[in-house]
Amino acid sequence: MNLKTSVLLLCSCLLPVLLSGKILPRNRTPEKITVAAYYFPNYHTGDPRNSQNKGASWSEWELVKTARPRFPGHNQPKIPLWGYTDEKDPHVMAQKIGAAARYGIDCFIFDWYMYEDGPFLNRCLDEGFLKAKNSGKIKFALMWANHDWLEIHPFTRGTARQLLYPGKVSAQRFEEIGDLLVTQYFTRPNYWKIDGKVYFSVYDIQKFIEGFGSLEATRKAMQKLDQKAIAAGLKGIHWNLVAWGRPVLPVEKVPADLPDLMKQLGFDSATSYVWIHHVNLPDRQTDYNQVRDHYLAHWDKARTEYPVPYFPNVSMGWDSSPRCDQNSEWGNYGYPFMNTIGNNTPENFRQALRLTKDKLLADPNGPRILNINCWNEWTEGSYLEPDTQNKFGYLKAVKEVFQ
Repeated sequence: MNLKTSVLLLCSCLLPVLLSGKILPRNRTPEKITVAAYYFPNYHTGDPRNSQNKGASWSEWELVKTARPRFPGHNQPKIPLWGYTDEKDPHVMAQKIGAAARYGIDCFIFDWYMYEDGPFLNRCLDEGFLKAKNSGKIKFALMWANHDWLEIHPFTRGTARQLLYPGKVSAQRFEEIGDLLVTQYFTRPNYWKIDGKVYFSVYDIQKFIEGFGSLEATRKAMQKLDQKAIAAGLKGIHWNLVAWGRPVLPVEKVPADLPDLMKQLGFDSATSYVWIHHVNLPDRQTDYNQVRDHYLAHWDKARTEYPVPYFPNVSMGWDSSPRCDQNSEWGNYGYPFMNTIGNNTPENFRQALRLTKDKLLADPNGPRILNINCWNEWTEGSYLEPDTQNKFGYLKAVKEVFQ
């Protein structure tokens, strides 16, 4: 190949990128995709709030143990292959970290609960993950689950929904939360960063804004926290918004104009927590592949409408029946009494991962990040941890696609 031919070939390869106005960083490997998994930390005993309401020995494993089939063909209960372990134990968490690293999970995104009057479910992260000897094998990040917490563990149909912990926090309280975030989490060497900025995700944007009283005040609070991170030696915060268009929890309300909120508040990216935030479940056991295809259509829409990069989600399944009182009449009455996802075999999950990977790589200038729901949402039927039926099938699917 002569010099002229080489130059022409190089120009033809660069032209699409130059026309797009975006240039990939030199150190970026287009094929490498970061795989993050949400982690729901309600599987440990001794949380002060749970101890007060349910007893010191209670964790959400109790709902997993008592679940039963509610209709023909309903696959309950789910039985964890590792047993009903306590995630605040560093040795238990070390087992999870080791498996995650071996099977291709790069990061745990912890559902992080912090209210006006203090933390909730934090012992899993603070005592389990951060004190595990192998915690450096994977990254971790926080998704502030700032939604109202209701007493639905379990929920008896027909009873009033009791609000235990309001999700809204005051501006003064957010100042304290920001200091905690920077000193206790953001500055750790294995905290997840995107382009050098620490990833911090907000679940309920409306509750977030409500605490400050206006968009302007919210924007200023975000900028102030960003400056705190910079003062601590970081490059700043990568602000991520969890976007959803269909309410799941009873207290959820869909924002009127998410793209506008993303733009006005200066978010850096958007993502999703679970497929059913965007897809209806019309059947008692809605087929997994049907839900997948509807979600992929939502992804196309999000890429067009959102003013920021969108990190796609792959959900392993959905079945919130363990959170229902098992003696209450079963039906599609509203969370947690709702239709499920069926046919979510490891093979179908693997195909969803592969389609997501291919779709990411097809966009030469798009993000190289996806998240999975969930590492351990056992009471919502969406988990990667091994069970007695499929063993390590779902984790093997991740490894086969991404390693």
